[in-house]
Amino acid sequence: MRDIEAVPAEEFARNLRRARHKFELMRRLGADTVLVCSSVSPDAVDDDALAAEQLSELAGLAEDFGVRVAYEALAWGRHVSTYDHAWRIVEAAGHPALGTCLDSFHILSRGSDPRGIEDIPGEKIFFLQLADAPLPAMDVLQWSRHHRCFPGQGGLDVAGLLRHVLRTGYDGPLSLEVFNDVFRQSEAGPTAVDAQRSLRVLQETVGLTTPPPPVVPTGVAFAELVTPDAAPVTALLGALGFARTGRHRSKPVDLWQRGDARVLVNTGPAGRRDGTRLAAVGLESPDPAGAARRAEALLAPVLPRRRAPGDAPLEAVAAPDGTELFFCATGRPGHPDWRADFTRDAPPPRPATGAASTTSPSPSPGTSSTRPPSSTAASSASARSRASTSPTPTVSSAAVPSATTTAGSASCCPSAPHRPTPPCTPSTSPWPPTTSSPRPAASAPPGPAAARPRQLPRRPRRPVRVRRRRAGDVPGAGHPLRPRRARRLPPLLHPHPRPRLRGTRPARPRLPRLRRPNAPVRLAAQHAARGFTAG
Repeated sequence: MRDIEAVPAEEFARNLRRARHKFELMRRLGADTVLVCSSVSPDAVDDDALAAEQLSELAGLAEDFGVRVAYEALAWGRHVSTYDHAWRIVEAAGHPALGTCLDSFHILSRGSDPRGIEDIPGEKIFFLQLADAPLPAMDVLQWSRHHRCFPGQGGLDVAGLLRHVLRTGYDGPLSLEVFNDVFRQSEAGPTAVDAQRSLRVLQETVGLTTPPPPVVPTGVAFAELVTPDAAPVTALLGALGFARTGRHRSKPVDLWQRGDARVLVNTGPAGRRDGTRLAAVGLESPDPAGAARRAEALLAPVLPRRRAPGDAPLEAVAAPDGTELFFCATGRPGHPDWRADFTRDAPPPRPATGAASTTSPSPSPGTSSTRPPSSTAASSASARSRASTSPTPTVSSAAVPSATTTAGSASCCPSAPHRPTPPCTPSTSPWPPTTSSPRPAASAPPGPAAARPRQLPRRPRRPVRVRRRRAGDVPGAGHPLRPRRARRLPPLLHPHPRPRLRGTRPARPRLPRLRRPNAPVRLAAQHAARGFTAG
């Protein structure tokens, strides 16, 4: 309830009527404590005695319904904004059903010293609210309404304040009052688990509970990527200097490594639903089993794993965002090594150092060569150079050898059994020689020196355009998605005759426009068909 105390008598009477209805509802619901915040109303007066008197009367009404009243100081209250001021008013009221409520945000955000909490009797602390927050420089009201977080996630000393409260003998509940825009948009289930986890860590910090001790990880063993298409991922890993060093024995998982950095590429069925994402992280731990027990005590779900015979037993839990966390002991004696699940790949053969030049074989008897002996690389380069500079795609005799030409030799004059072989004359033209009747390209063996004809690019198809029909158009035959241009019908005569003029001669109807108006024969025929005569 808000704006209850330190108000004029008429306003306080209305507040009591409002409180009576609320207490009746609380009794039906089984709630036994109502929270009353310090007033922020402009009608409130700065009178502690009046505030204590009205709070005592309110507590007497609440006691009739079995309800207690916890008075809390808001950090932005009009006259009461600190916890020690609120406690002085409660102490002055002296009613057994009236106590105080402590809020860690309202106390720590104003910089109040929490050591004064130990002067309050524990039985007079009816409720305790805990919240953490970052430390921005902003208005305290906006800070409170939008930027609170769970204990341990901000910069406030919530654990130190809780120690002072526990020294008073308080044995009530630890409540979380967190206002955060991110939590409002998140799912309720994971947010509630995160809140419970923060309370367990807070209880461990102040010594209320003793969960398994934490095991600090010493490094990262691997990162696992799940992808439906491994080609882009492996190309990127290769560009970063990684090399494929292993393949899992029973799963579609590849191991890529560069030094101590390891990446697993998983192309299993789980990656076909989503794109490339980070699925798991392996953490190096001195005690993997102890780390798993610690994570389970902090409400991290333990993930079941299907292990093939011989696979390394790894403990895995789920992070709050669903990422799998594996606790590994890579290379530690006495612990299973996860790298044993991967078969080693043979290193790729390295190219031979140095360039060996090979000369073309000597021409066989009965053939002649127009090219002196040279290296194969030079022959290929010259052939490619001539093919690229040729203005028209021609076929050289070297690219199309005859049936009697030995493999590896070239002949500028292909021989045929029905005609003699003309003498070979070295050509001085910069263009490659052509043949009168070149053979099909399929009969020519592929070679590096073959001058292949240049292929013209294919003409792209024109996009199909769907034309809209207008009134009076006649659709033509053809594809339904690509109709031909509709033919425009000639305008029809007016269905109703025009009114007569002053004379007895009726008005002539308007004739359709002719395509060739200078055709007198066609014009006369049309006039005769409509009953008109010349003159």
